[in-house]
Amino acid sequence: MPRTTPLLLGLELSGTGAHPASWRRADSRAEDLFDAGYWVHALRAAEDAGLDLAFLPDAFTLQSSGALGRLDAVAVAARAAAATRRIGLIPQASVTHTEPFHLSKAIASLDFATQGRAGWEVAVSAGEAALFGRKPEQDDRSRWREADEAVEVVSRLWDSWEDDAEIRDTPTGRFIDRAKLHYIDFAGEHFSVKGPSITPRPPQGQPPVAVRAADPHSTRVAVHRADLIRVAAPDLTTAAATRAELRSAVAAAGRDPNQVRVLLDIDIHLADTVDAAAAEVAQLEEWIATPAPATVFHIGTAAELRDILRRVETDCAADGVVLRPLALAAALRHLPALTPSLRERIGLPRPANRYAHI
Repeated sequence: MPRTTPLLLGLELSGTGAHPASWRRADSRAEDLFDAGYWVHALRAAEDAGLDLAFLPDAFTLQSSGALGRLDAVAVAARAAAATRRIGLIPQASVTHTEPFHLSKAIASLDFATQGRAGWEVAVSAGEAALFGRKPEQDDRSRWREADEAVEVVSRLWDSWEDDAEIRDTPTGRFIDRAKLHYIDFAGEHFSVKGPSITPRPPQGQPPVAVRAADPHSTRVAVHRADLIRVAAPDLTTAAATRAELRSAVAAAGRDPNQVRVLLDIDIHLADTVDAAAAEVAQLEEWIATPAPATVFHIGTAAELRDILRRVETDCAADGVVLRPLALAAALRHLPALTPSLRERIGLPRPANRYAHI
């Protein structure tokens, strides 16, 4: 089915780049990875290039190779809030070892800090239970069932304050109208949360939720919960078929597929010429050999990337793309000038508060 909104353009900022050897490039700024200025510069550059969304990956374990160590993605997004004006900031946060109450507060606070530009990419954590000692390791099915509940709890907590709950009535000394705060009384397999939140309803009402549809378990959660569904596909024809399947599944789940955006990952490396881009990727591979990309990829110039984006639009292969640079510095230097409070640019309406008319 044709798209009815402009193609969304996202960028994933994964350290010095998605390729584990990207830190060895002379332009990588690897020495600044744990400095706020690195991330502010990168996000400003993405915003100046006209990108709509910035995805910030995160995990509880060290990378297996390349530059090791991570900053907290939500904290990075919060630091960049005042330094950016338009780009949507979507940190990844795992639910496996994090309470949904904490996540709801963190993302709501980010939405206030960005004045309505926050999102949340839902993730689960495998092989990390021993780091916490809180519960045994779970299988994929259990992890994503827990994630499904966590998203429900978070969304209910965002709604637990009505939009006009803050009344700041000086004569009576009432800062809030307690009748407009609601217990969510959620009881499920993994969580039992009474609520309400201690943070007012976010500016967007419900910050957009992103989920990567990478297997049957994550796809089910994406279909039922996500505003943004990230996919990988080997070519645009497969991507278009995947989008159609997901839209059908979303409709079958009782949701409006026109209110969900399917975003295609595209691995990229940009340079002034095709030969230069190929040579630079060959150097990365000489340092650390990696498997072939599992999704559409582009090694070449920015002009050629524009052509691919036009094809994505024409072929209805996706509602947007997430560019995943092999070397972030190179991408920021060559990103084509593209075009852009997050829900509005995604084309999603501000949702009504589920408790407002109780």
